[in-house]
Amino acid sequence: MNLQDTLNWRYTTKEFDTTKKISDADMGQVKNLLRMSPSSVNLQPWHFIIADTTEGKARMAKGTQGFFQFNEPKVTNASAVVLFCSKVETDNDYYKHIADTEDKDGRFPNEDIKNGFLGAVKAFAGIHKYDLKDLQHWMEKQVYLNIGNFLLGVASLGIDATPMEGIDVKALDEEFGLREKGYTALVAVSIGYRAASDFNSTEKTPKSRLAENEIITVL
Repeated sequence: MNLQDTLNWRYTTKEFDTTKKISDADMGQVKNLLRMSPSSVNLQPWHFIIADTTEGKARMAKGTQGFFQFNEPKVTNASAVVLFCSKVETDNDYYKHIADTEDKDGRFPNEDIKNGFLGAVKAFAGIHKYDLKDLQHWMEKQVYLNIGNFLLGVASLGIDATPMEGIDVKALDEEFGLREKGYTALVAVSIGYRAASDFNSTEKTPKSRLAENEIITVL
């Protein structure tokens, strides 16, 4: 599919075909999508939990109880579920870890450029921590960038997806011990293949978006 076809094809899947599983090869590409997403100053303030077994999805479904029970079938019937988690704080040790990793991967031709990168990371993080006082929210926005990249990426592989903010993040934080590790759950994304009976399929109803001239100004 070309980009326009992919955009028209993807949608928020409401019902998954339980007989279809994502191949190991495609799951490898799914993991690579998570790793390769852009983020501000390459901060990568995220962690991902992937549940692709019956047992794993049952644990993930603990976040879809009570008020969020309507999302439980989208977890248990999917081929896999990815829980997107965000760091809740960060520090100079983490910034150095990012810079050292980039250095090891050959990103810096010399020490001055590495130090300049590290200075930029600290500067932007400092702005959000001290001036704007929204460091955690800023890191969450980087995770949402990843989610957008992920939804388009899996669609390019012919894989359907359902992003869900309707989850009990506290229950999932507790289930996976996330807060003790410095993270918190944000969004779960189920992936798999649409069921033929899914009422929301773009094969049955066209995509609907606001008109181009309403949302885009060209100067």
